[in-house]
Amino acid sequence: MSPLSLFSRPGRFWRGNLHTHSTLSDGALEPSQVIDAYRDAGYDFISLTDHFISHYDWPVADTRALHTGDFTTIIGAELHAPATSVGELWHILANGLPLDFAPCGEDEDGPALAMRAAQAGAFVTIAHPAWSQLTMEDGRALNDSAHAVEIYNHGCGVENDRGDGFYLLDQLLNENQRLTSIATDDAHFRDHDHDAFGGWVHVKADSLAPEALLDALKAGSFYSSQGPQFHVLDLDGSELTIECSPVNAITVNGGTSRTVSGTGRSLTRVTLDLA
Repeated sequence: MSPLSLFSRPGRFWRGNLHTHSTLSDGALEPSQVIDAYRDAGYDFISLTDHFISHYDWPVADTRALHTGDFTTIIGAELHAPATSVGELWHILANGLPLDFAPCGEDEDGPALAMRAAQAGAFVTIAHPAWSQLTMEDGRALNDSAHAVEIYNHGCGVENDRGDGFYLLDQLLNENQRLTSIATDDAHFRDHDHDAFGGWVHVKADSLAPEALLDALKAGSFYSSQGPQFHVLDLDGSELTIECSPVNAITVNGGTSRTVSGTGRSLTRVTLDLA
């Protein structure tokens, strides 16, 4: 057997949330309170991604002073520009922005803004596709700059059951676009913590330094979860062996409607034939 590259790389897994808001835009908590909430919940890092728009005076939160030995942050923002296929503002998640990232230009559209963020070093994600009612044309427009699709957004799921992004990711993958997938909170903390701690990433990196986490995200050295933790993914020919924390079922999906599944009470290991 050979372990898939994510599990054979050096380092350890760090748990983090890549989509969060504070009082710098439309969140209910101060940046330090947001960070305290995630640290207390057992996270290793977050990215504070307030709405980068003129209404909030273009905030890119400088959270460097809030780093501790066991918790860090990635500088980021949620970028906006006109206009998607349904006439809404683009929502583009950018983790790893420079603090002096320039405001959106008057003639700059969403794809151009996303490309500028990627060129500035950010890990760029197509945010909450179902909530934004993004079309395939929208997804294709961002493909050259995006690294990932937000396949689960807990805040949108709680708000109106539109937290899903699989439809867009699946179609782009079927068109041979190489994108990864993230799960996030999009937490605002307006109603206590009901929109927090529902989706996250486990990033494999050799340290908790923001640069190491960002490099790992861009390399695809992570997986997304709402609870289960993966310990082993081994591929031997067409057989995939999975070891994880206890679950009731494991399903592997590919480019068609065919799925391969394993079920059982407190399942922790399964070998599936993908042929």
